[in-house]
Amino acid sequence: MLLKALGSKPRGKRLERILSSPNYKNGSFQNLSPTEVMLKDASFFEVMRKFIAKPKTTIPSHQLKPVHTDLRTLTADTPVIVWFGHSSYCIKSRGLTVLVDPVFSGNASPVSAFAKAFPGADAYSAADFDMVDMLIITHDHYDHLDYKTIKELEPKIKKICTSLGVGAHLEYWGIEPDKITELDWWESASPLTDVSVTATPARHFSGRGIKRGLTLWSSFVLNLHGHNIYIGGDSGYDDHFKKIGSKYGPFEIALLETGQYGDQWPQIHMKPEEAVQAAIDLRTSVMMPVHWGKFALSIHDWQEPIRRAVAEAHRLQMPLTTPAIGQPVVLNADHPETEWWEQK
Repeated sequence: MLLKALGSKPRGKRLERILSSPNYKNGSFQNLSPTEVMLKDASFFEVMRKFIAKPKTTIPSHQLKPVHTDLRTLTADTPVIVWFGHSSYCIKSRGLTVLVDPVFSGNASPVSAFAKAFPGADAYSAADFDMVDMLIITHDHYDHLDYKTIKELEPKIKKICTSLGVGAHLEYWGIEPDKITELDWWESASPLTDVSVTATPARHFSGRGIKRGLTLWSSFVLNLHGHNIYIGGDSGYDDHFKKIGSKYGPFEIALLETGQYGDQWPQIHMKPEEAVQAAIDLRTSVMMPVHWGKFALSIHDWQEPIRRAVAEAHRLQMPLTTPAIGQPVVLNADHPETEWWEQK
């Protein structure tokens, strides 16, 4: 199972398409700006030492208490977003279910001993869904693309939209090719009626093994029944947010990563203050912080990302919604702001 979870390299016509992409150069996909996954002067051994000696505050000292929402009966005329912790969430609208980067296996790693979900955070599973009309996978890192979850969801998935090259993993795992739409940056598709998806740049990287950059990483613009939603994926801060906001904004909501940052890798993950600025650049009405609250993939306190995001959003007057895991966000109607992370 471990080897299967690693996925597969792009081959054949998929590889031909990758080789012709303007974003693929020198044997791998490239960011729009020069980007270091880890700063050149960062010590790998020092980083590993800090990870091994991570403070206890990187995980909650108590069991989290998610909200239990029946996803099978949840309906709305306007989009409803339900967050499952980290970067996994679903968007329900007029009978359709869009699921983003689901990781329901309890780990953000192919090895069960690593990157375990916080106590109580892994409250939802593939069994909570009757059908997934469209699955969106932003990139192929383990905390966004989970083999076990995909296998459990596979019979329920109608369509998949993902970044160029990621379909190689999905087909290797048994997903039918005609279900998969792969997009390069700035490409669009309409896999469902009244639904369009556009892949937009992100500043990050990809890879499930030693070799990086064989598949693309993206953010996505989702237009769902006329509602404009920004799906951020993983990204460091850069001027691409302003470009996306100018080209596709304004947005009704932007779901942006605020956690798992570190001083040694500042170009591939945003700090909370940068995420708030990205929301402003995107011209969104409200920001929803994600990529926190379920896994400890960095060395900051587990509550630090949301505390910093709330403080900066208040300072810059950016509306923020901060739902608990499982708590519905009704677009333009109900944007929860409870500080659930302070409760025990």
